[in-house]
Amino acid sequence: MRFDAYRRVLALPGVLSLTVVALLIRIPATMGGITLTLHVVLGLDRGYGAAGLVSGVLTVGAAVGAPLLGRLVDRRGLRPVLVLTTSAAGVFWFAVPVLPYHGLLVAALLGGLLSIPIFSVIRQSLAALVPEEYRKAAYSVDSMSAELSFMVGPALAVLVATQVSSRVAAMLVGGCLVLAGAGLWRLNPPVRSAAEEERATPGERLRRRAWLRPRLVAVLFAGLAATIVLAGTDVGVVAVLRDAGEVGWSGLVLALWSAYSLAGGFVFGAIRHSPHPLVLAGLLGAATIPLGLATGWIGLALLLIPAGALCAPTLAAVADAVSRLVPAQARGEAMGLYGSAMTIGMALGAPLAGAVADRAGAGWSFVAVGTVGVLLALAGLAASGREARGGSWQGVPADHGLPADGPAQVATATADRQPVPTP
Repeated sequence: MRFDAYRRVLALPGVLSLTVVALLIRIPATMGGITLTLHVVLGLDRGYGAAGLVSGVLTVGAAVGAPLLGRLVDRRGLRPVLVLTTSAAGVFWFAVPVLPYHGLLVAALLGGLLSIPIFSVIRQSLAALVPEEYRKAAYSVDSMSAELSFMVGPALAVLVATQVSSRVAAMLVGGCLVLAGAGLWRLNPPVRSAAEEERATPGERLRRRAWLRPRLVAVLFAGLAATIVLAGTDVGVVAVLRDAGEVGWSGLVLALWSAYSLAGGFVFGAIRHSPHPLVLAGLLGAATIPLGLATGWIGLALLLIPAGALCAPTLAAVADAVSRLVPAQARGEAMGLYGSAMTIGMALGAPLAGAVADRAGAGWSFVAVGTVGVLLALAGLAASGREARGGSWQGVPADHGLPADGPAQVATATADRQPVPTP
């Protein structure tokens, strides 16, 4: 294992500051979904079905908007996109407390379309700041940072919405997102390395079909599979513990699950050879199925260890693969597609687990989402071709799967391999 890879990555110019800022600005982003749900239920006195519809509309908007905003970053740069999306976030969240339900539905669609691309931009910037040989460690740090944000954000949103009011919670989210967007604008992390900027031809537009190849689509399947499993597990844990009369232990079990993920991500970033992300996604799904055997919080906490340890590594592997499979000119759009895959997975996983738990029993929710994860991973492996079916995966060839149509295209697809300074 190469634990010194973390030291080398964090010593690179701009990486440590980006990591710290990423942890802070992701917290309000993770507060949004639960805040909107609680506002519809508590503030507008509607049912959970109505709240789910608003969340669904927001999700659809975000899934559609992520690659579009990524493409805009590729073409116009980061700061204009941040000005647009930060302004939109402020307008949307400060309007939430005064909008009627049907107005909120319309606003949620627009708010989703223009969501600040925090997660995508951070991943894109890491690809620009970190040479390929250390990106796995960099994305492992990023996955662990995101895990910490998800541990803090939703809990903070529930606390404010239930102890103060959902309207105050919405305004808090809005204010924090505006600060997050402004902070990211001020930091202005690069979306391409210096070498990639030098190789870029002014006004050049890379055709989407040149980089949106089966191998990339297969990797996106891994992100979709993983998030379906993760969202379904979230619901399944609560459902199982509720049936066991131990719902009060849900917070501890979910915290342990996150801790397992952090540990797995830390180890994953240090190992020299790692499986293909689709293999990891399939293993994550397979490790989730046995959770249906749990009947209490202790058994569930123990059975979660293998699945939890695979969470952060799977997401880190997907981000690493996406960064390698596309040229710098299209990296923003590709990371946006990855974000869309994750958003869709989260939107599908929770309802699937909930529906199965209602009809067949709480334990079967794990079987359902785990099986779907395995099937999607197998489908992705089939689509990716023989390169993905190997037992070990170090990345992709230097051409990133692009056709060698000309010197300029090959040059833009070749990664910047500058040496990493040793502090």
